[in-house]
Amino acid sequence: MAERLLGFAMVLTRISGFFMLLPVFGWKTIPVRVKVAMTVLIAIFFSTITPLAIDPQNVSLPEAILLIANEATYGLALGLVVAVMFSVVKLSGRIIERQMGLLMAQIIDPLTGERTQPLGSLLEMIFVILFLSANGHHLFLLIISRSYEAFPAGSIPTMPVLATGVIRAGSTMFLASLRLAAPMLAAFLVLMVVLAVLARIVPEMNILFISMPLRVGLGLLMAAMFLPFINGFVAEFAEWMGKLLPL
Repeated sequence: MAERLLGFAMVLTRISGFFMLLPVFGWKTIPVRVKVAMTVLIAIFFSTITPLAIDPQNVSLPEAILLIANEATYGLALGLVVAVMFSVVKLSGRIIERQMGLLMAQIIDPLTGERTQPLGSLLEMIFVILFLSANGHHLFLLIISRSYEAFPAGSIPTMPVLATGVIRAGSTMFLASLRLAAPMLAAFLVLMVVLAVLARIVPEMNILFISMPLRVGLGLLMAAMFLPFINGFVAEFAEWMGKLLPL
């Protein structure tokens, strides 16, 4: 009985660490009881089909604590990689809002309870809806399944592999955000050049007064044109997960 409890505890620890940082599952709008119930049910399922890499009968109490700590570290690393890649769309929205001059406009995100910008929060919600409509939540279960194929419960994942996966996810996040926001940055650059030319041609024109509504209007127009690129990013998200996750 104690051996089964140890195996279940290791599986539950990895899954709990993964879902703790998972963007959709970790939102404050989901009740805690629902989170706990889903985590336990998924842990029960994987504990019945996942073989252990050790013999629980030969594990002492200090070794069991270290094994559980390793499972927590690996689960948190997996969740952090997914959370970082999930924030690509929101970061692109913040880049656009900075160009629009709306960086000081903040709202309370109903999903996370944190302060955020309205355009970035809107783009993130659209991305989440498209992601879930494409059965993206199945990808989370696939990640857990592949993690047990690469590192069975009780095995010790190498720290360089975990650190490399997190660092690569961070660099990929910035590159992907700049790539998504590149057309909008180019449009705002053209707008700034046009306003600079008008300031030289018509010196009596109040460029500061005119530029604000033009920047906001151009930003909203480009954000509407940006929506099809979000749908394309949903398809790329699964590919990046396969390349960046420490599996």
